[in-house]
Amino acid sequence: MLQLSGRHLPDPDARYGPFPQPPLGAGHLSVEYPPRTSAVREARAEVRRQLEGWGLGEDGEVADVAELLVGELATNALVHAGSGFRLTLFAAHGVLRCEVADAERRVPRVLDAGAGESGRGMFLVDALAQRWGCHRDGPGKTVWFELGTCGSDGCGRRQP
Repeated sequence: MLQLSGRHLPDPDARYGPFPQPPLGAGHLSVEYPPRTSAVREARAEVRRQLEGWGLGEDGEVADVAELLVGELATNALVHAGSGFRLTLFAAHGVLRCEVADAERRVPRVLDAGAGESGRGMFLVDALAQRWGCHRDGPGKTVWFELGTCGSDGCGRRQP
């Protein structure tokens, strides 16, 4: 069963704020999507395609989780910001970082995943990501999460 991290807030550690550029030798992708519902499906497919291209899709777990969480963040961008969004992926040093930037300045909140039909996106991010956060970019914000990709025991799991 999924468990919340207990924080319900983005990671406050400034080291995990905006990445001005990917580390040397990293995989990098950045794609802009228009404000249409098919953009979520397109972004999910792009995540899968890119991770397979980087050799991170073989076992399926990292790609499955990344695809799910990017879909949640992209949906939030369309529903709450009413804007298109930019998807950025970085892969280096055993970490996959996924960012979704939109035009809304409000920081997302983790809600309890009750019986309602909405409100589960950030719950899933909080429960499945190694780390996540949000930073404001000009008129909007970027929500990001990180997953471990190294395949060793404990890699990609939230640290206590």
